[in-house]
Amino acid sequence: MSASKTRVLAVANQKGGVAKTTTVASLGAALAELGHRVLLVDLDPQACLTFSLGIDPEDLELSVHHVLTKGLDATEVIVATDDGVDLLPATIELARAEADLLTRTGREHVVKMALEDLEYDWVLLDCPPSLGVLTVAALTAAQGVLIPLQCETLSHRGVGQLLDTVHDVRRFTNRKLEVWGVLPTLYDGRTNHARAVLENISETYQLDVIEPPIPKSIRFAEAPAAGRSILGTSRSHRGADAYRAVAAGLTKRSR
Repeated sequence: MSASKTRVLAVANQKGGVAKTTTVASLGAALAELGHRVLLVDLDPQACLTFSLGIDPEDLELSVHHVLTKGLDATEVIVATDDGVDLLPATIELARAEADLLTRTGREHVVKMALEDLEYDWVLLDCPPSLGVLTVAALTAAQGVLIPLQCETLSHRGVGQLLDTVHDVRRFTNRKLEVWGVLPTLYDGRTNHARAVLENISETYQLDVIEPPIPKSIRFAEAPAAGRSILGTSRSHRGADAYRAVAAGLTKRSR
């Protein structure tokens, strides 16, 4: 994987329920619509990304677990999806990977090494909802980190911890890691509260807030049941358009 060509973006927030997986699936589909070759990597043992793209984790014999812990070539595991993106899928076996990797030398670099010879324009890493070995390995492999954040007061309490982890990764394993910004999700523009939370985040952490915010909508919850992202199930929905706008902005930034 040539560093100059491929953009590797970790989508991380150790708090669950912030639309992290939705963001990876939808951004991936939006980037593919723009003509980019996109790989999504499911690093969450719950395998929500894998399931939401129409692949049953229980039917898989090989997964990202075998790539990270057994040294299997990623190309033997990658599957194509109906959304026009490729996927390195996860299964519950990945829960064992944390323990398997803990005692390994160079464990922080396993994701980076797995991606090394792959040819994609974008690789999006769906990090698990924790700050463990897999998240650190994802941050070590990435050029940027995107933090999806629900626009509610309590949801940004974990941002400081995540930024501490990013700081450590920068010091020890990946000097070039940049925080690309916070992506507001589950956003209800009718409330002053949501807007206030956004302003508070950008002031407290000096982070860019990525526009436009992703609106709250039941359509996001319906999409995984169809095995697609919202861009596949509700093409002209404002949620799909918001992710298209974010994808266009990220593409511009990465140039």
